[in-house]
Amino acid sequence: MWLNEQQITSTAIRAYRKTLLHSSPNHIVIDHLFDHNKLAEVSHVLQQEQHWKTQKHSYSALYVNDTKWQKTPAPQRFVQRDIWDRSAPGADKSPSAVAYEFLSYLRGDEFMSLLSRIFRVQITDINVAKPEVNTNYFRLSASDFVNQHADDSPGREICMLLYLNKDWQHDNGGELVFMGKDDKAVTIAPLYNRCVLFDPSSEGSEHWVEAVNGETAGSYRYNLTSWYWSE
Repeated sequence: MWLNEQQITSTAIRAYRKTLLHSSPNHIVIDHLFDHNKLAEVSHVLQQEQHWKTQKHSYSALYVNDTKWQKTPAPQRFVQRDIWDRSAPGADKSPSAVAYEFLSYLRGDEFMSLLSRIFRVQITDINVAKPEVNTNYFRLSASDFVNQHADDSPGREICMLLYLNKDWQHDNGGELVFMGKDDKAVTIAPLYNRCVLFDPSSEGSEHWVEAVNGETAGSYRYNLTSWYWSE
């Protein structure tokens, strides 16, 4: 129901695998991986302001509160963005249920089995204490940022980014940039229903997000981020 079957044939998976092994960092970009109509329902839910709260990370501490944030020097700040509040009243009920359902699907057997086939590593949540915190929606405004960082936590095998920005234009900014190899950065535009999968331990996988264009103030760059572990 969630996946576009044309994008997960055996032939497609072999092609993804080949691309993965011959890229730096080891990554693939899959457009139209998910059903457009279902994602449209999710995108509509994300417009609801009541489910968003601010998230801030420094290089020395995650989930920094406002008091500590003000004391943190600018070079030590690496994330300021909004996160979808799964605990907000109504987040798992109609009409918001579809967004909650999608998050659950991405941590289910069908999707994790697909990732296992592509990366040839057994993905499972059997040893993950709180799987739900590893899959969520985020948004960036022109005043927000995600600076250079690595996602290579021990045991983390795959990182997934899915973009949910309808009618996103080149001059809107917000591109994902991998450091890459030999000073050859890899830049990926956050186009709607574009999925990026990468190995966070591979060379050149450190990354950041280009600023959202200030002229788009009042609008947001939406994405879903999900992290996966092996046994």
